[in-house]
Amino acid sequence: MRTLDTLDVRGKKVLVRVDFNVPLKNGKVADDTRIVAALPTIKKLFEMGADKVILISHLGRPKGERKPEYSLAPVAEELKRHFDNVVFVDDCIGEKVKEAVEGAPSRSVVLLENVRFYKEEEKGDEEFAKRLAELADCFVLDAFGTAHRNHASVAVVAKFLPSAAGLLLQKEIEFLSRVTTNPEHPFVAILGGAKVSDKIGVIKSLLEKADKVLIGGAMAYTFLKAKGVKVGASLVEEDWIEYAREVLEKAGEKIVLPVDHKYSDSFENPDYEVGKEIPEGKKGFDIGPDTVRLFKDEISKAKLVFWNGPLGVFEYPPYDEGTVEVARVVAEATQGGAVSVIGGGDSVAAVKKAGVADKITHISTGGGASLKFVEGKKLPGVEAVS
Repeated sequence: MRTLDTLDVRGKKVLVRVDFNVPLKNGKVADDTRIVAALPTIKKLFEMGADKVILISHLGRPKGERKPEYSLAPVAEELKRHFDNVVFVDDCIGEKVKEAVEGAPSRSVVLLENVRFYKEEEKGDEEFAKRLAELADCFVLDAFGTAHRNHASVAVVAKFLPSAAGLLLQKEIEFLSRVTTNPEHPFVAILGGAKVSDKIGVIKSLLEKADKVLIGGAMAYTFLKAKGVKVGASLVEEDWIEYAREVLEKAGEKIVLPVDHKYSDSFENPDYEVGKEIPEGKKGFDIGPDTVRLFKDEISKAKLVFWNGPLGVFEYPPYDEGTVEVARVVAEATQGGAVSVIGGGDSVAAVKKAGVADKITHISTGGGASLKFVEGKKLPGVEAVS
């Protein structure tokens, strides 16, 4: 990738694609993690002599329509906590935007409105990308969370401007490359989430590289049913049982599945039982204590840990306990010298809930992008600035 030091930004306007797709509550930013993650690149550009930094991002899925609830205006308020001059413009292309950028004071941060208010963004439309490019002298991609999308503001703008990767994107690729290229051993991967079908490519890729792949979450029930274990009424992808059986035969002892489960009639019912098999009519909602111990044993030996996906119905206590406990185990291993990489999504919420986020080596800002990268797929955004 071309890095920031390949750009001459002195006295120039720099267009930066960030990922400010943040949760909002009562018109305010509820979690500023992604905003904070973008700050080093913005500050670095000013240190390098940039005149103005113009930020573009999406928020939510407005599907090409202007919807007030997806406005980036609350993000502008949050940015004011970090910069003296912040200008918010309620559009992202056109003469009004050009005038606002020109009229903004020197060394100001200009945040433009949600690029997904235009259908052309998700279509990767070249004309729309060109109109974004007209606002600046160079382009920086720092939105790893959308780097796997072939969208106009991610992968197409770079055609029209000198471009480079931001510090966040660079850091993401560096750490995820430790998982994909000559990983340290023992290498333990932890995969959770609901569906085997969502993670086929990742499972294949990790089985080639990891020493152990620990599988939890609802996807474990498809594998367990393939093994002949009774899983009651738990979520199972029937169409993928044969595939799961083939994977298990090929992987042998490399795959480690749950040996006990917390089960109940509903995840809204906090009263659960624990067992090695799940009775008819009951559903598994979390890994049991024996599984936590089994996973802990494997993780404690690791020099490299990659984790993506919760190991239970994480949103509903007490079915978050297995995931939180494993998060603590990963943090312990990290303190003991292992490198830990959390691949975005709910796993990030898990390490935060466990209070160990600061003890993890790298927490990815992009769940989908990190999975695609680990799978070995090319990311259009990364290709654009390479």
